[in-house]
Amino acid sequence: MEETSRDDIRRILKTFGIKADEAIIAHLARNPGSGPLQIRITLEDQTDYGGETPDPPLSLEIEDEVRRD
Repeated sequence: MEETSRDDIRRILKTFGIKADEAIIAHLARNPGSGPLQIRITLEDQTDYGGETPDPPLSLEIEDEVRRD
């Protein structure tokens, strides 16, 4: 894989991480509670492959919880 691709991947993940952190923190502030926040993060390829999708398609899903203090 070319370094340009890896740089793009890192840029996208860094941006996502910052925005996700801000969104979760804001959500917790607006919705206080005692139980953990159950979250799911999904990654899907949105590329138009002209009718033929890769096999298998790019897909990643992570489920976890954010504890509240």
